[in-house]
Amino acid sequence: MATTATATASDAATPGSMGDVRRSNLALVLGTVAQSPAGFHLTRAQIAAATGLTKASVSSIVLDLLEAGILHEIGLNPQGERGRPGVGLELNPARGVMGMEINVDYIAAGATSLSGAVVVQEIRERDNRDTASAPVMAALASLAAEVRAAAAAKGMEVLGGGLAVPGLVDAGSATVITAPNLGWVDVKLDVARLLPGLPLGVTLFNEANAAALAELAHGPHRKQDFLFISGEVGVGGGLVIRSELFTGPEGHAGEVGHIVVDPEGRPCSCGGTGCLETIAGQDAIFAAAGIEGKRQARSESMSALVEALAAEKPDAVLAVQRAGRSLGVAIASTSRVTNIRAVVLGGHFAVLEHWLRPPLVESLSKYAPGKVLPKNITTAAVGEGGALLGAAGSVVRSLLEAPHRLHS
Repeated sequence: MATTATATASDAATPGSMGDVRRSNLALVLGTVAQSPAGFHLTRAQIAAATGLTKASVSSIVLDLLEAGILHEIGLNPQGERGRPGVGLELNPARGVMGMEINVDYIAAGATSLSGAVVVQEIRERDNRDTASAPVMAALASLAAEVRAAAAAKGMEVLGGGLAVPGLVDAGSATVITAPNLGWVDVKLDVARLLPGLPLGVTLFNEANAAALAELAHGPHRKQDFLFISGEVGVGGGLVIRSELFTGPEGHAGEVGHIVVDPEGRPCSCGGTGCLETIAGQDAIFAAAGIEGKRQARSESMSALVEALAAEKPDAVLAVQRAGRSLGVAIASTSRVTNIRAVVLGGHFAVLEHWLRPPLVESLSKYAPGKVLPKNITTAAVGEGGALLGAAGSVVRSLLEAPHRLHS
């Protein structure tokens, strides 16, 4: 995990800036420990050598981070040291964060360590369509409390959390600007009630962006540039360029689900017409396949669809083929504008990839030949919990960049 903090070898500072230098050095030391290879525990001397800080300065900073509970001493590390081995350091495994998600047909919560390992995760199916935010948040708060208690039983203290929702958000004010499939417009969420009393609080994220960040951190190939497409009731997108999430001037870039793929098509929940979501969204596919998705649990509807596809039932096959072709049109348009050459499919697109891929590849070769090669279309490595991992990981990154929030 990267940190933007910098420091000089002499730890010099102009008068009045010592607090800022101290904060930067806290982040520098913590980031150096966080970036060390798995199984390799840096010592204070190795951190000093890697950062250019003095050994005395590193020792003082490490003491602060130990007292804050962010770092943990682990045995002796003989690697790379002359003479007496030093004490190794790692991110404290007894501290963690929580990722939470509100989606159209489920809520979820999961606790992870500071290094990103999932400790507890729960997904609960719940129809949130056109439901006021208060009961949804109450249900999520209850689930979060259960997960927090389960994490505590395993010896982990949760420091803060991230909440992912399928819509445009203003994280600063914890406001959902619009989440059409939930029926929410300009809804301010009381995120503090989800995890009361925690030092890092709770931060709001867009669901697809959070999942894209999880893929960036945990994906096997660690692509630097890719388009993540999240398939749920709605269709979301997260655009990663040079290993950074690109959100545009107002933070809302990547809305691939509302690219128009059929100008004469059906009205969309966003107010437009013929968006990708109206053809490739989960409910749209269920309806076209003759499956009553809204009248039964999400898992039951998806199982019924997969069974119908395996049995080669015409309505199901045609519904997924049309979704694949439309997805290809949207990816072709996006690749022309952004020059993105890799795509990661998440949500139901990953589940349906076997049947979705042929029409998708055919569509891409027709509308954007050579732009996105079939080998560069992959499914999400993080699975169903991508938004949880991404939201939790973003909270960890913010801690690595500003550990003084816990120390102070």
